[in-house]
Amino acid sequence: MTARERVAARSRVSINRLPLLAGAALSLAAGLWGGLGLLGFDVPQPRASLAAQHGPLMALGFLGTLISLERAVALKKAWAFTAPVLAALGALTVVFGFAQPGRLLLTAAGGWLIAVYLVLLRRRIGRDTAIQLSGAVAWYIGGLLWMRSGSVVDMVPWLAAFLVLTIAGERLELARVAFLRRGASNGMLAAAALVGAGAIASTVHTDAGWRITGLGMAVLAGWLALHDIARHTVRARGLPRYTAACLLAGYVWLAAAGVLWSVLGLPAAEGGGYDAALHALFLGFVVSMVFGHAPVILPAVLGVRLPYHRVLYGPLVLLHAALLVRIAGDLAGVPELRVVGGVLGEVSLLAFAGCAVAVSRLSHLSRPSRPHVPTEPS
Repeated sequence: MTARERVAARSRVSINRLPLLAGAALSLAAGLWGGLGLLGFDVPQPRASLAAQHGPLMALGFLGTLISLERAVALKKAWAFTAPVLAALGALTVVFGFAQPGRLLLTAAGGWLIAVYLVLLRRRIGRDTAIQLSGAVAWYIGGLLWMRSGSVVDMVPWLAAFLVLTIAGERLELARVAFLRRGASNGMLAAAALVGAGAIASTVHTDAGWRITGLGMAVLAGWLALHDIARHTVRARGLPRYTAACLLAGYVWLAAAGVLWSVLGLPAAEGGGYDAALHALFLGFVVSMVFGHAPVILPAVLGVRLPYHRVLYGPLVLLHAALLVRIAGDLAGVPELRVVGGVLGEVSLLAFAGCAVAVSRLSHLSRPSRPHVPTEPS
């Protein structure tokens, strides 16, 4: 196969994956629209209120599709792409008002992702892959609980375990490859075990489960702050420094979420504590990870260049400023601040998407004949 043929083949593969990315994007849009409803805006809602499905659409529809797509690309097996297909279809089914079939599809996606990780674990046995596998198991169990009760609150610790353990496993892999000293990963395993134990405990005693999960998140944040290579790459320039800034800021929010969960337990849903506890984790920590890894994941998954540009700092700064305003409003009992922070948080996500498209487009116009896939900077 010639070089031109190889480039054409990669382009066809990337185009075939675009519908999955579109499904993730539609899940994100629906989740953000539902978020406006939760903030009190009188926005039109479809047959099934998107406000009630806001969390699962963001965590499983959007992030679940992206994570399972990235793992399928890593496995390089056609059957592995069933997981992101199920996740995207499940999210869209929920959006169009068919809640229970959508939950079934999203839960099945988690089960399929478990199979993907089992094959990856067979290829290379490692603690990092095992931790990510446990995250997929948390997705599946959370989906089963959601199908049984229809309550999002029941599955929150499991959603937290899915995303936290997935991200932690990926960071452990990079730390191990870089310079992690022998035996240091024991701390990561202990923190992951606490997060998993909290999710399990939440099915019996919800308040205690939230507290244990929070303790695990706080311990994990401390481990990452000590051992992640972002501590060193933040002194670099360009993309490594930007990625490190995203990661370190995210670890601060992970620690804050851990403290909130540990102290508050399961807050009353109508109070500000519940909103603060959830968004410190899912927005402050998880979305920071998305911002930081996007310049690496998008080229690897879609073959689309997303080179570093200083403009990417704009949405990052806006995200954390918005979250500070929102949580200040939550904890101080000032709903106006919560609304302002919530709207600005959604704007930061849309701004990042716009910046990413603009930077990628400019790069394509300036260097159309040199496809480039960057390596993980931090």
